[in-house]
Amino acid sequence: MANEGFTDPRLAAIYDALDPDRGDLDAYLGLAERFGAQRVLDIGCGTGVFALLLADRGIEVVGVDPARASVEVARAKPGAERVRWLDGDATTLPPLAVDLATMTANVAQHITTRDAWLGTLRGAYEALRPGGHLVFETRVPSARAWEAWTREASYGETEIPGVGRVASWHQLTDVTLPLVSFRSTCVFAADGRTLASDSTLVFREREEAEADLRACGFTVQDVRDAPDRPGREYVFLASRPRG
Repeated sequence: MANEGFTDPRLAAIYDALDPDRGDLDAYLGLAERFGAQRVLDIGCGTGVFALLLADRGIEVVGVDPARASVEVARAKPGAERVRWLDGDATTLPPLAVDLATMTANVAQHITTRDAWLGTLRGAYEALRPGGHLVFETRVPSARAWEAWTREASYGETEIPGVGRVASWHQLTDVTLPLVSFRSTCVFAADGRTLASDSTLVFREREEAEADLRACGFTVQDVRDAPDRPGREYVFLASRPRG
């Protein structure tokens, strides 16, 4: 299930403006180039930022996400007609045979139940051609990223065209490892309305994620640091065997 931050139309519409720096996607673009990917599946595509970057490079892209409000934002963007947008998740995909499947940013951590996680990995496996690759990232649990999820550390005000000034922040609400929950709050200056959304992320250990990949048929090729967050993120590279 997608959280309210992605499913509420008013919050989905300002998501990109509140998180404009997507330099984290550069590494994924580099991997798509390295693998020579011509067809890519973007699992948890959200508002379509990564999918459209790929399409700009002439890559055939399928973006899938269970949050319809976010996908509607993606569909309304310039160039969106070059991407095949699907409402749903990796367990409901049609036959695809892609070269690369991705879960960028927090997508893998938003899949909190074991059944849904294994279903996602199996769906990604089936969507790949033999020899195709899966890439995703997840935070290193021992780095304890949630300790910085406070109003004081995250508070900001953003002027958004057509919307006005929006104040936003995150606040930790619960830590029951491997699950960590927080609340995101947005206050719209134009009408004074406050909208909050609750999220829960799962912090998987490296060994658990590797074991789950192998259980779903993948070969784990590498586990590396995210280049922009060394020591804080695992990036998993796996492949569907050719045999």
